[in-house]
Amino acid sequence: MKTKERNRSIWMMAALLFLGATLYAFPGHDEELSDTINYKAYYGKVVDSKTNKALPFATIEALGSNAATVTNIDGEFIIKIERKSDVSQLKIAYIGFQNKILELDKLSDKGSYTVKLEQTAIQLKQVTIRPQDAMELIADVLANIRANYSDQPMMMRGFYRETIQRGRNYVSISEAIIDVYKGSYLNEYQVDQVKLFRGRKSADVERMDTVLFKVQGGPNTTILMDVVKNPYILLSEEYLNIYDFRLSDVITIDDRLHYVISFNQKEYVDDPYYKGRLYIEMDRLAISEAEFELNVENQDQAARLFIKRKPMGMSIIPERAAYRAKYTIEDDRWYFTYARAEVKFKVNWKKKFFNTTYSTMSELAITDRTYEGIEKFAGRERFKSNDILNEKVYIFFDQGFWGGYNVIEPDQSIQSAIRKLNKKYLKRTADV
Repeated sequence: MKTKERNRSIWMMAALLFLGATLYAFPGHDEELSDTINYKAYYGKVVDSKTNKALPFATIEALGSNAATVTNIDGEFIIKIERKSDVSQLKIAYIGFQNKILELDKLSDKGSYTVKLEQTAIQLKQVTIRPQDAMELIADVLANIRANYSDQPMMMRGFYRETIQRGRNYVSISEAIIDVYKGSYLNEYQVDQVKLFRGRKSADVERMDTVLFKVQGGPNTTILMDVVKNPYILLSEEYLNIYDFRLSDVITIDDRLHYVISFNQKEYVDDPYYKGRLYIEMDRLAISEAEFELNVENQDQAARLFIKRKPMGMSIIPERAAYRAKYTIEDDRWYFTYARAEVKFKVNWKKKFFNTTYSTMSELAITDRTYEGIEKFAGRERFKSNDILNEKVYIFFDQGFWGGYNVIEPDQSIQSAIRKLNKKYLKRTADV
């Protein structure tokens, strides 16, 4: 039990460090920018055709390649494709909606094209519901991992963004392109590894109520949200004694029928575990998505999963810890493609009347993958579980920083925060 608890604590997004006043140093950044001549960027927005409501976290794939991205919280996306490639279409997919194939020539490299998706109506008379109960479905999913997920290691490239907010104001934004050594799903000793390729940050270096809040682990912990590769998160050997599972719905994702399995920890389980939904593709019985939240009712126990160090006289009250993981299928294999973690908590000081709310969001989109050039990273190159991304990257201003690399389009609030925080930093450096 102690080993499992330690593993959960390592994965949890994230270990949060609370320190006294600490100063950042901002080294210069003279790295040569990537060549953008060979790439073209396409912009769009994905909405519900009936309501015009934005559809966040929709999957955007360039057909004929492994290039992919997701929409931001406002439903907007940007995808960059090599000009010399044969890619001419995008596939857009979202839970409960029909896939849409979009011709690239409809998109502009200047404006934003609105993609309208139609909701899928399922005729339940045509759906054969399996007679097994939810627990048997979960057992079948675990038994089919060999057939459904990669049995070979691969290399991936991804875009990672990490933000910290105090109240409604952003105080830190960090972004990075990462390389990932993705181990086989059949070999527990082939541990996933992350290497920082390039990154940047925008940060408010003023004291945050005399507290400096840092997120530890960054992309190294977010990659562990692959719940199939790391079953101890939700599907450990003890899951029968921890969770109640039930079949709650049938929906479509990526034009494929899915069972929706809802779960919650059993009433007699005192330790904080999770509640949420697993989306299981009917034909192959593979998990294609997972959404779950930590039970934070026992605030003291939940806080111990997150907080590594804090000053005396401070109390931490977790309010929400929500997670999401997505997979995509190609050539009858499912691949991990997206993860998102959001944590919100209150900080109280003794002898202070007011409390402060902090929240962090970490988001990872796998934008490319290959079975070529498989190579583990040297120890000095790996992003480690105790590393802090904000301390490893530099201040950014150049809008062309990412060149031809695919990224998650920042939402309007983040764009505004970047401008504001950078203006603060420029003013401080001018006053020095």
